[in-house]
Amino acid sequence: MSSPKARGSQGSRVSLRSRVRSLVRVPRTRTGQRRAVQVVMSLCVLALLPATWLFVAASDRLREVSDVPRTDVAVVFGAGLWGGEPSPYLAHRLDAAAKLYRAGRVKVVLVTGDNSREEYDEPDAMRVYLTRHGVPDGRIVSDYAGFDTWDSCVRAKKIFGVDRAVLISQGFHIRRAVALCEAAGVDSYGVGVEAKHDVTWYYGGTRELFAAGKAALDAVFEPDPRFLGPVEVGVQRALASDTR
Repeated sequence: MSSPKARGSQGSRVSLRSRVRSLVRVPRTRTGQRRAVQVVMSLCVLALLPATWLFVAASDRLREVSDVPRTDVAVVFGAGLWGGEPSPYLAHRLDAAAKLYRAGRVKVVLVTGDNSREEYDEPDAMRVYLTRHGVPDGRIVSDYAGFDTWDSCVRAKKIFGVDRAVLISQGFHIRRAVALCEAAGVDSYGVGVEAKHDVTWYYGGTRELFAAGKAALDAVFEPDPRFLGPVEVGVQRALASDTR
């Protein structure tokens, strides 16, 4: 004979099983099952639409460093700091920008990143790195309010007056960057730099699946950036002083 405790535990399991079944009810008729499958498939298609849009929007806009069209401005997106220095991923982006500048394919580098708190300054760290790698300080312009990709693209257009640019990021992010900057009015080409397939790379690729949805909403509704601010003439001043 089972004890009251055992019977109580068994009853709890039965109760839990019943609740799960009541929440997840499988249709009993073939028509109901067919409709359930159609609903699931429709949801999957809707979930993949933003990622498909990014792929199509940027499909003919991706280039290698060696065949980037000559363009006045390169835009480098922030990718984190390690101990105040650019992270390896950000360093690869900056290396590509420096290479484009030294090859004469771009004249000005717009570095856009997060400076929302005093002790964290992506644009200044990016500037220092670029000057170490052959880009004159006067050819670098800083956007301190590039809090996300959409903000960076909108500010490049509305604040810094950039109409055409080469965008530099990792491969898993560059399609979203190109699609959003195009939506913001910047005629864009994208350079997706190589990256080691480590934990950060896999995280970035997975994150893009979710970020695609927000990107689609940004492109449709065109929200204002977190901080817009006054127009800045840094890019125009740097181009006007270019003596190369």
